[in-house]
Amino acid sequence: MNLLLAVGGDVPLARMVSEHRRVLLPLAALLAVNIAVLVLLVLPLRVSVERGGVRAGVSSQALSDARTELTAAETAHAGQAQATRDLERFYREVLPANISAAQRLTHSRLSLLARSHDVVFQQSSTTPEVLRDSSLERLVVNYSLSGQWDDVQQLIHAIETLTEFVVIDNLALSEGSSGNDGLALSLAVSTYYRARSDVR
Repeated sequence: MNLLLAVGGDVPLARMVSEHRRVLLPLAALLAVNIAVLVLLVLPLRVSVERGGVRAGVSSQALSDARTELTAAETAHAGQAQATRDLERFYREVLPANISAAQRLTHSRLSLLARSHDVVFQQSSTTPEVLRDSSLERLVVNYSLSGQWDDVQQLIHAIETLTEFVVIDNLALSEGSSGNDGLALSLAVSTYYRARSDVR
């Protein structure tokens, strides 16, 4: 050991190794074992841990995406269920139940409205229509009416604000045949009703 600590002395490497072989060989073996452990265990484990971290990040993102999709699907399902309930309520409470109820609405109710607004009923024609690929059918009624401008305007407003489902499909105003007749009103209205299930 004294040789190693000598100052200014040149000691050949081979001599130093041969004199201190008992100490250097175990150190070299320990160094070789450390390098082997580093190369064979630590570095592969580090790479494995890094890959595991990347996989964990990808899995975490996939889980987050799946939760987002699940929430969106649940929201869509709830919205669809609500829309179905609303549509069923609309069919049950707003639309006429059948063709008889639709005729009562378009004939009786609208005739009473015309009379109450001083509009004269002249004639009407009714056409039921089967709608393709639908559970509904349509009843179209064409009216010929006459009356003064203010009365006709109030009748149209009354039809538009009915709680029942009536659609004004077409409206045509023209002057009456004589100056005192007021206006001639051609009015096409329609409503929808549930189709009979035994017909389909």
